[in-house]
Amino acid sequence: MRHLYPLLSVLFILPLLAAAQEAASSRSCRILFLTPAADTPKTLYLYDGIESLEVDLPRMNLSQAYTLRSGPLRLKLIEYPASDTHPVPPNAPYAEVAAEQNDIYLILESDPASTVTPVQMTIVDAGQNRYGKGEMLWLNHTNKEIEGYIGFKELRMQPGGDVIIADPAMGKTSYPVELFYKPANKNKAYPLCETVWRHDPRSRNLIIIIDDEKRNVPRILSFSDFRR
Repeated sequence: MRHLYPLLSVLFILPLLAAAQEAASSRSCRILFLTPAADTPKTLYLYDGIESLEVDLPRMNLSQAYTLRSGPLRLKLIEYPASDTHPVPPNAPYAEVAAEQNDIYLILESDPASTVTPVQMTIVDAGQNRYGKGEMLWLNHTNKEIEGYIGFKELRMQPGGDVIIADPAMGKTSYPVELFYKPANKNKAYPLCETVWRHDPRSRNLIIIIDDEKRNVPRILSFSDFRR
């Protein structure tokens, strides 16, 4: 009987180890399509070098969280599942995922110059070790400097830069937002927005500043990530 207890302990631990390994080996990916063209397909296949996963391309909204395998990946977007009869075109758009990136946002933008799939892909690290609930990840997709205040916290972003703002307010409350932009080769800052936002400590927030083709003032796009 005394030999039975170590065996039972091993049988109990093995499922826990398997579950832990499975959790460690998976990563999540949410897709965001900025300014899609009118003829852009609503679904594509995300190829990770081994498998093809059909994914939705929601317009100006975060997709569901897709599970990707661990390790370094070269993700490609194609219009059909990869197979021996339909191999992946070598010039398909792609983006690299580093091994240490456990959770990611896949940001897409229209790219009419691409002859395979008309999109450009950008990987953004969305790991919990980077920013958590109640915090904000700001991305500047313009060639302009962005500055101002989020609540009582100062925000400064260089063109193409990113900044994390931790908890702009305490609890579910409102806070002021005042932002300015500075065009390239100019020292003067111009008003971008002056408003009030609502803080939700349950959600992570992704804010992207992009150029507006119809006017010189950039656009601010905000997305809530409630997946955890």
